[in-house]
Amino acid sequence: MGGLTMEASALYQGVVTHARFGPRRHRLRYRIFMLLLDLDALSSVLGRLKLLASGRFGLLSFRAADHGDRTGGDLKAYARGVLADAGIVADGPVRLLCMPRILGYGFNPLSLYFCHRADGELAAILYEVRNTFGQSHSYLAAVPAQGAVVRQTAPKRFYVSPFMDMDLAYDFEISPPGEAVSVTVGVRRGDEPVLTASFWGQRSALTDTNLLKAWIRHPLLSFKVIAGIHWEAVRILARGIGLRRRPPPPAHPVTLGKPA
Repeated sequence: MGGLTMEASALYQGVVTHARFGPRRHRLRYRIFMLLLDLDALSSVLGRLKLLASGRFGLLSFRAADHGDRTGGDLKAYARGVLADAGIVADGPVRLLCMPRILGYGFNPLSLYFCHRADGELAAILYEVRNTFGQSHSYLAAVPAQGAVVRQTAPKRFYVSPFMDMDLAYDFEISPPGEAVSVTVGVRRGDEPVLTASFWGQRSALTDTNLLKAWIRHPLLSFKVIAGIHWEAVRILARGIGLRRRPPPPAHPVTLGKPA
């Protein structure tokens, strides 16, 4: 399930889709690529790749300080600490699915930590959410039963979109990284669907050649994502959907979810 028999770190290229169901229907679709990084071997992975700079400016780059507690420290230790606080044992590999920085700029609306037990089974998924106001928050849910698809749910506690209320819930449906990866986040009010966002990507080896090919297809990936968010905001405003007031961030940096 966790892809532990193949090289852990990988490149996933695929498609993001968004579908808003109310109060106005709205859809969008665009292509992106994401990195799956084995946090046990992060230094060696970054060391062998000439096109993925570590902690500095580059065509593509990765900075630990973009994730976790933003200190730039050990991200595996950070993830394990979050799980330990929740009473979840994950003494095996931790893999981070995220987008790289492009030409020094990066923005990850959602990054995922796949946290495994020592036997290789998935123990929990930590969802790291970032908004366009410079804030971040995480959702954590255990994976008690193994299967091809992981389904989890959590109450919404963090302000992301100025067009969505806070009294909502998230439903996560994840096909963990293997030959492909699939991440679907459903937003609902009670039993009424509000929005669905998803990413599906096909795996390829994390090499300089494949990184270059991915960059050629998406030379301004990070800029495209943030520009797309703001362009969609303009379109939603034009449809007559009003802004919601931004509340203070949650008192605790992690909200606990549960299996669905």
